[in-house]
Amino acid sequence: MQSLTNAEEYTARVNEYFTYLKGEYHLEQPAGLKAGNDAPTPVKVWDREPEPALLSNLALWLGFNSRQEFETYERNGEFATVVKRARLRIEAEYEKKLHYQSATGAIFALKSMGWTDRADNNTPAEEVPKSLPVEIINLGPSLAASEGEVEM
Repeated sequence: MQSLTNAEEYTARVNEYFTYLKGEYHLEQPAGLKAGNDAPTPVKVWDREPEPALLSNLALWLGFNSRQEFETYERNGEFATVVKRARLRIEAEYEKKLHYQSATGAIFALKSMGWTDRADNNTPAEEVPKSLPVEIINLGPSLAASEGEVEM
């Protein structure tokens, strides 16, 4: 594969990958005819089955030799924003699968992509207060120190 030299080429190549994942099919007429004048509904016949979106396949599709090379480019590459967006598209595909009855595989994939099952606290450690001010407010009558102070 030739080297990609600009953001438009990267974007086009990423779009080609996601189009390829949809598979290829053609329509065929069923062999049996229905009674009456209605033509039978064409049947979709797959020439190439759809495939799931995978980070490693995306890396290969874009011409990288390893996942580590892909991730390094994603952090420091000239067109890193395109690669980050492609990763986000893959994460979106797995996120859709969270609504299926068995989402275990999607959960595993998303966790391996950096997702967590807890809400992250994004406050940097240096901004977290070291102490919290506490103010005690007395409401109502004060508490009795002993039974002798209680009036009935």
